[in-house]
Amino acid sequence: MLHWRKQDIAQSSATAVNQAAIGAVQNNQPGLSGETGLSSMKMSDWYVRPAMILTAFTLFCGLMYNAAVSLWQVLDRPIGQLSVSGNTQYLQPHKLLDKLALIPRSAGANASLLSIDIHELQQRALEDPWVNSAAIKRQWPPAIKVTVEEQVAVAKWGKKGLLNHQGDIFIPEHAVAFDFLPLLNGPSTDTARVMDQYHTLSQFFKGGETYMLGLTLQARGAWTLVLNNQIEVELGREQVLARLRRFIQLYKGHLYRKGTQIERVDVRYSNGVAVKWRPVLDQVKTNNK
Repeated sequence: MLHWRKQDIAQSSATAVNQAAIGAVQNNQPGLSGETGLSSMKMSDWYVRPAMILTAFTLFCGLMYNAAVSLWQVLDRPIGQLSVSGNTQYLQPHKLLDKLALIPRSAGANASLLSIDIHELQQRALEDPWVNSAAIKRQWPPAIKVTVEEQVAVAKWGKKGLLNHQGDIFIPEHAVAFDFLPLLNGPSTDTARVMDQYHTLSQFFKGGETYMLGLTLQARGAWTLVLNNQIEVELGREQVLARLRRFIQLYKGHLYRKGTQIERVDVRYSNGVAVKWRPVLDQVKTNNK
């Protein structure tokens, strides 16, 4: 038979209470099971949220791609019409249209509104000498509209060429009479220089019956002008304006009376001029004109 003393029972009770208190304190200590679970949730949010955003973005891109493909299929139809328009005088639109029509014909079934090469159409249009610029537009219902700007000839260049207002040389396929335009000649790289010089020199003949028909820049830089009575005036390379003033003074003084007999006047001399007379037969022809 066991005998328990009073003090033993009290000690056992105190020990049990202390153990229970220790357990309660341990359960409430920071950094243990409760906080460990919270940290795990925060770590999982770090990669879950970007993954959700990336998934949503991928779905959005897929939807946009499908919409774009559907729209492309709706718009990309076979070309029903090809037209050429613009304010033209010498350009023949129907001939240009025939050249441009070869591009969709060569593509066959692939010649659709969106797939046709607009750049190729534009380059083909610019190959025509009379086309200064060309604008290509796609229209719905499926059609291609070509709007051209015609070259504006401001002078003749050499035997076959023409100059536009930008100083560019173009050679028409068929000869066109431009007798009212001045005839300019010179190196192809100096077109702008020749045009400027022509405008400068022609001012000296304003208000008179005699005027300039043409101007030539020689390879060595010498200038020669031609008057409407077919007289050639050699001005040389230096003091061109001063020499031209001297010629005009002499011409108005008495040379104009024998204008039909003069073939060339050389004013490159410092103290005078040299006159080359026409043969008698040429003088008769000039008088009969």
